[in-house]
Amino acid sequence: MTNENDTVKNVDSFVITGFDHLQNQKFLGFLILITYMLIMLGNGINLCIILTDRHLHRPMYILICNLAVVDIMFSSTCSTTMISVLLAEIKTVSYYSCISRMYFYHLGDFTECMALTLMALDRIIAIRLPLRYHTIVTNSRTVLFILLTWLAGFIVIGVVTSVANGLPYCQPVIRYVFCEYASLIRAACVNPEPYFVLPVMLSLWPMCGQFPFIICTYAVLAYSVTKLSNNSSRMQMINTCVSHLIVLFSFYAPKFVSILLTRLGVVLNLTERNAILITASLVPPLINPTVYSIRTKEIRKRIVDAFLFKKIVPVHF
Repeated sequence: MTNENDTVKNVDSFVITGFDHLQNQKFLGFLILITYMLIMLGNGINLCIILTDRHLHRPMYILICNLAVVDIMFSSTCSTTMISVLLAEIKTVSYYSCISRMYFYHLGDFTECMALTLMALDRIIAIRLPLRYHTIVTNSRTVLFILLTWLAGFIVIGVVTSVANGLPYCQPVIRYVFCEYASLIRAACVNPEPYFVLPVMLSLWPMCGQFPFIICTYAVLAYSVTKLSNNSSRMQMINTCVSHLIVLFSFYAPKFVSILLTRLGVVLNLTERNAILITASLVPPLINPTVYSIRTKEIRKRIVDAFLFKKIVPVHF
């Protein structure tokens, strides 16, 4: 391994070359642009509805609001680079812009994982302890836990970013489609293998810890559904669980596909790796607001009222 203390970065910018071998780059660019616009629109609508309606200032909606903020950050850091490369044909990204984009991209990935865990906890407390829910899960505690997940993300991803920032770069070429840890490591003048140990270790927690925990919570919820005698309550619980499971699998599925193919010894070419990367980066932020807008009654009602120009009548408690 190169002695990083004696090396100096000698690149001021990187050139994104991950799309160079593709035909119809403009078409792909427009698809990504439309997807990004839908992501911003969907998450923006959810944010506006929740922030402007004080009756939605409750823990579950605060968590949805947090997820919307994460999705906007997560998708923006990668989409803007890809749109710039494909449509504006600006392939050059300055060194510090690339490092900062990498930081916020992985921060979004980390905080989304934590956000899904908090939402699973919220649901299991609401269903298993309905009478104590409002005393256990308060707005202030929800905001506190959200802030703690962001703080953890800032620290963990800061460590990862410092590793990438400390490497020597002697070739200003990124073979992937935007700036992220793997693409920067492979562009450095070092043996990349030792530097992949850190992200692999960090990925063990969400894959082997948080994901099984979330699945267990929904198994408990499924068991709780079978115990309900009221059909209306049962359908409401099923509807809530289905919404969360759709969001959960849209986030974890691409990651598991990539890991499974690697473990089976399948060698992915650059195009296939980039396709999985784009899917993992754009599909969850697109699905999340759609799911919560359609399947959450309060948000759906307010969207319909807004389109029909109905005045929202406050509900007095």
